[in-house]
Amino acid sequence: MLLGKAFKRRKGFGIIEVLISITVLGFLYLALMNLQLGNRESLLRIRGRDGAVEVTQQLLDSLQSVGASLLPSKPKKDVTFDGPEYVRKWGRGDDSISVRYFTEVTVQADTMYHSKDSSLFEPSIEHVYAKNVKIKVSWRFKGSVQSITTSGVVR
Repeated sequence: MLLGKAFKRRKGFGIIEVLISITVLGFLYLALMNLQLGNRESLLRIRGRDGAVEVTQQLLDSLQSVGASLLPSKPKKDVTFDGPEYVRKWGRGDDSISVRYFTEVTVQADTMYHSKDSSLFEPSIEHVYAKNVKIKVSWRFKGSVQSITTSGVVR
């Protein structure tokens, strides 16, 4: 009888309840950390792709400024050459990430942008006023190579 009254008067948590709550909170903490890791990897993947799009546009603009006449090409065969290497760096607080991008430019064999004419002085005049280019930008992410390919016309 005396023992029953002592249990009824006692207030607070026992050691079992405390251990169970610590275990539940530990599992919740691990789940939250896993969610944060997934969010960080998604952010890095998106940043890598955005950087590749930026590099592609920068390289295409650079080729536009040079002009089609300085791009190597062959009439019936694609010409591929390695473009410059770019490094993009993003910072957030004390943490930063840098991604190295590798570029490859292919000048496609195309007769669409050729003009042919003749004059009194020359029986045949050919002029190439634009060239199709395909730019491939690749980078490494989590042990695999990611890449995007963009095409454009350089005049």
